[in-house]
Amino acid sequence: MKTMKAIKPLVILLALVLCVGSAQAKIFNFGVKAGMNVNKLHFSKDVLKDLTSPSNSTGWEAGVMAEINVPIIGLCFDASLMYARMNNATQAYFKDDKNQIVDFNGKNAGKNFLMIPINIKYKFNLPVVSGIFTPFLYTGPDFGFKLDKNIVNNLKTRTCQVAWNVGLGFELMRHLQLAASYGFGINNIADKVLDVNASELNVKNNYWTVTAAYLF
Repeated sequence: MKTMKAIKPLVILLALVLCVGSAQAKIFNFGVKAGMNVNKLHFSKDVLKDLTSPSNSTGWEAGVMAEINVPIIGLCFDASLMYARMNNATQAYFKDDKNQIVDFNGKNAGKNFLMIPINIKYKFNLPVVSGIFTPFLYTGPDFGFKLDKNIVNNLKTRTCQVAWNVGLGFELMRHLQLAASYGFGINNIADKVLDVNASELNVKNNYWTVTAAYLF
């Protein structure tokens, strides 16, 4: 009985901390977001001829973000509207039907995109520190829409590209979110190589993204 009496105040205190942390979390948050991306084009192995492999390229992105929190359980949904620059320059080569070497490298090989990532997120509301430091995991689709004409030498890409993001991060003081994710390219982004339909080329765009978001 004495043990139970000693534990009871601690249980009450822990419950109060959890309740206060949950009460302070807003259901809807809106803010700004920016970061960098590192992408790499992946070509089907049956097309590449063991020449130079595709290389990583660095770009950037910026935009706005909205987040909806489900009270108490830590589950969230977020969506962002981002202007992104992805530098798709690569030194991959392959041989076409005419046995010609086609180079996808270009000086101005970057692409401007409107990116719309939509995620389901789980926040780990840790006792005592949940209002200061909150780690989270997230995953979801990322839809990219090309805003400019194709300017990579010899390679024409599709207007829309789709990836699936898997990431982690942490939230500070319920306002600043720092996160990193990897996007697995889902659809074939190649449209044409020179004047030939590239449906059999099978090019996927995979990328790392590191972002910082401030929610008001």
